[in-house]
Amino acid sequence: MIEPKPVEFRGASLDDLRTFPLEARREAGHQIDRVQNGLEPDDWKPMNTVGQGVKEIRIRGAAGAFRVIYVAKFADAVYVLHCFQKKTVKTSKVDIDLAAKRYRDLLKELEQ
Repeated sequence: MIEPKPVEFRGASLDDLRTFPLEARREAGHQIDRVQNGLEPDDWKPMNTVGQGVKEIRIRGAAGAFRVIYVAKFADAVYVLHCFQKKTVKTSKVDIDLAAKRYRDLLKELEQ
C-alpha cells in the first residue's frame, strides 16, 4: 500500500473550502482523500488553462456546484490551489486567474 500524499492548501483555499456547506465540504474531503491515495476523483476535468497537470474536482449538491482546483503531479504533496462555488456555466476568469497565479507561485517555490 502506498503512503498517502500530504495536502498543502495554497493561499486562502482552505478558508474558502471551509465556507462550503457541510455536504459539499465532506464530499470535497472525500475526493481529496482519493487523490492523496493515488486515485482519480469521481468527477473531475483537466484545467490546462490553469497549468500543466492541474485538475478540477466537480461537486454538485443541493446547495449548488462547487469546485476544488488542485495539482497532484508532484511527488511531495497534493496542492490545492483554489476552492470556490461555481455560479455560472463557464468558470469565471477571476477564479482561473487566481488558481493560475497560485500555480505559478508554487512552481517558483519548487524550483528553489
